Amino acid sequence: MLTDRLCAYIAQTQIPRSTLAATRLALLDALGVMLAASTLSPEAAPFRKLALAGGTGHSTLLGHGERVPAPAAALANGALAHALDFEDAFDAAPCHPNAALVPALLALAQERGSSAQDFLTAMAIGCDLTCRMALSLKQPMEAGGWYPPPILGAFGATAGAARLLGLDASATRDALSLALCQATAPGEIKHSHATTIRAVREAFPAQAAVTAALLAEAGVTGFEQPLEGKGGFYRLYAGGQWDKAALLDGLGTLYHGEDLSFKRWPACRGTHAYIEAALGLRERLGGAWQTIASLTMVVGDVQRMLVDPAPRKQAPATAIDAKFSIFFTAALALVHGEVSLHSFDDKARADPQVLGLTARMQAEHNPARVPTAFGGILEATLQDGTSFALDVPLPAGHPSRPMPRAAMVEKFIACAGQAALPYDRHEASTLAEHILTLNGDTPIASLTRRASGKD
Repeated sequence: MLTDRLCAYIAQTQIPRSTLAATRLALLDALGVMLAASTLSPEAAPFRKLALAGGTGHSTLLGHGERVPAPAAALANGALAHALDFEDAFDAAPCHPNAALVPALLALAQERGSSAQDFLTAMAIGCDLTCRMALSLKQPMEAGGWYPPPILGAFGATAGAARLLGLDASATRDALSLALCQATAPGEIKHSHATTIRAVREAFPAQAAVTAALLAEAGVTGFEQPLEGKGGFYRLYAGGQWDKAALLDGLGTLYHGEDLSFKRWPACRGTHAYIEAALGLRERLGGAWQTIASLTMVVGDVQRMLVDPAPRKQAPATAIDAKFSIFFTAALALVHGEVSLHSFDDKARADPQVLGLTARMQAEHNPARVPTAFGGILEATLQDGTSFALDVPLPAGHPSRPMPRAAMVEKFIACAGQAALPYDRHEASTLAEHILTLNGDTPIASLTRRASGKD
């Protein structure tokens, strides 16, 4: 059966060096983003408060340093993982494969004293499974009213947790079954005007993964076919429409974690082509963005959620809504020449120059011109009638246009400097080097102690 084959892969496969190197880079990125969110994302504070109420344990709350039980740490750190919308992405089938996975694995690894080799192997496997499941969907999950990223991430995180705990194939199947009992995310997340659940969404799959793996380890029996069964994942979330080849081809030899995109800007990946185009337009205008009469953002099917409804996206009420607005992020780039960690707070969202520019923007839905989820076209008309069209089919950070390693380290240093217990440049640089050279029997606890802000 399909699930049996996948579970044998999860329990037994060995990871090549190239994948381990890519996984270290993804771990660096994920940790930095979570450290920064420990102060920059007030939406995550209730999750930390709840985790602390659950008593003491062995797993660290990132950025602050308190120790709590593993499920609580996964919940609280998971709330940080997507809060800044600065984590990695898989452009080939839009998802965030490490957002739930890393907090789940960190929580378990510190509790169990796992080695770097075991941690990186589990992370590579979990990341790969999330990407494969995303690629295999022939019917969009949104068609059933679901919000895909946290649901998909729950299964990858559970696979990684099962591997880290050393579960055999049978117990891994049980863990995936238990994840199916918990994994959910309604599409209302993206329709509500005021909610911040979209920011903290990864708290739930991260905790679900830890819970599922621990219960499976304790002997809870799951389903024979949690993925392909009559009431399994694909029937429930994709109407039974899925591609077996996308799920299984290259299993154990091709690892999608080597093809991730890393973000230059802390906003939804779908905005990045428009940010890049806006920066290019700003440079062409010599910074004179005031000469712009109107802007049209040409979008495809996926990007429509980033421009509709227009009034909400032109004047977003929350930070996470602003990060999911092509209008707002492009205006930031044009007016200020940057989109940074501090571009989405209350003051930034009320900037009259930015809001004045978003009011001059409109969207054109044209999937033929923008056929992917990550490309974009910006059309500008100046006050003198001059017009420009800037097309960015593959935005910066795409595997074909990767961020240099040095830029990744600089991103980590900037993020770590924003932690609740902040790192100076030397401390952050030292931690980055430690992460990028993790190997063998080095205890992962050495990493989490540093990442907590306490040695």
